[in-house]
Amino acid sequence: MKNISLLSFLFSFCFFVSLFVVSVQGRVHKHKPNRHRPISQISAPPLPSPSFPPESSPIPIIKPSNVFNVRSYGAVGDGLTDETAAIKSAWESACQFDSGPSATLLIPQGFSFMMQSAIFNGPCQNKVVFQVDGILMAPDGPESWLHSNSKIQWLVFYRMTGFTIQGSGVIDGRGQKWWDLPCKPHKGINGTTLPGPCDSPIALRIFMCTDVAIKGLKILNSPQFNVKFDNCHGVHIDSLKITAPGRSPNTDGIHISTTDNVEIYNSVVATGDDCVSISTGCHNVDIRNITCGPSHGISIGSLGNHNSRACVSNISVTDSVIKYSDNGVRIKTYQGGFGSVSGITFNNIHMDTVRNPLIIDQYYCEAHGCSNQSSAVFVSDVSYTNIKGTYDYRFPPMHFGCSDSVPCTNITLSEIELLPSEGEFVRDPFCWNAYGASQTLTIPPVSCLQEGVPRSILENDLGQC
Repeated sequence: MKNISLLSFLFSFCFFVSLFVVSVQGRVHKHKPNRHRPISQISAPPLPSPSFPPESSPIPIIKPSNVFNVRSYGAVGDGLTDETAAIKSAWESACQFDSGPSATLLIPQGFSFMMQSAIFNGPCQNKVVFQVDGILMAPDGPESWLHSNSKIQWLVFYRMTGFTIQGSGVIDGRGQKWWDLPCKPHKGINGTTLPGPCDSPIALRIFMCTDVAIKGLKILNSPQFNVKFDNCHGVHIDSLKITAPGRSPNTDGIHISTTDNVEIYNSVVATGDDCVSISTGCHNVDIRNITCGPSHGISIGSLGNHNSRACVSNISVTDSVIKYSDNGVRIKTYQGGFGSVSGITFNNIHMDTVRNPLIIDQYYCEAHGCSNQSSAVFVSDVSYTNIKGTYDYRFPPMHFGCSDSVPCTNITLSEIELLPSEGEFVRDPFCWNAYGASQTLTIPPVSCLQEGVPRSILENDLGQC
């Protein structure tokens, strides 16, 4: 019995050993394909991807627009509706804008906007651009003008800094009915000029502003001055076109008064008065590449009215054309004033059929019978260089009429060639109490200038500026 039990035990032991060996061989065989692969090719089982919370979408930053379209403020643009309130409202928004380098008030292209007289007040929070791409027009004559509004100005920009008026559009003053008032010259009965109030608005007045630019615009038919600068510092005008009929009264193109550091470049002006007029208190004015005419020319003055003081210095007009005009380059003063005009340069100017190409007139008088007076604005250091072209044969090409008591001094002429526009008769220049010299031969010759400096100038301080 013991032998049988031992055999049973051995049989069971061998059976379980065989099962174990088979199990181990099966496992080894299952992984046999990887036995001869390089370790670098044996990939580890992939790790689960880390789980991150979903990214939130960025919130868009909406910047406030710096363009203030007047149509967004209720302007219609039909040329009939009074748009004053809408345009003023757009201005207030533009003036208060402080979220960018500048704000733009837009008069959009394809629309005509009529507005009454308005003052656009500064200072503003930022630089402002008044962008005129459409048509901005005044009321049609005195009868359409609000009785409560001033009749001496239409659009006024006041106390602005870093301000620009620009665009491809038109500012239309609609001046015809103002020019036809019976108080205007020769518009009364039988060509007379009737008495009575005769105020007419300046189209564009820039008052007490700094760093102002006007670029690219067309300004038409102002009732009086087209653009006027008062008490401004730093003015830049470029590519401006100003037009008004030749017989429209007092429609000076650009008038500056008590203003300094002025640049007027690359512009065309044709009006019924001066293309550019420079009044007292103006210094450092550079006029370059201007086409002027028909007109009354480019003028310094008139100065010294009502025995007043006038101070003008450092004025330059160069590389320009003056055509079909009553005057070319002119200095005009009343008798009885005081002060000085000095440092004036007229260079490289072409005259085309100009009545008085070069003129200093110290006996300027708008009325008849002005009395001779003992004081006058002192005119000195005036240079004329490379001025050529044609003049009206009925008038002298050069007229230097200086005060009896205060002579003009240091007038210099160089490379002057002025011939009559008709015929062959050349008139002699006219001089009265004028001192200076011709530095080259001139056509016609100038022999009437006196040499040196008069004793009255040496003994008296006449400038007073």
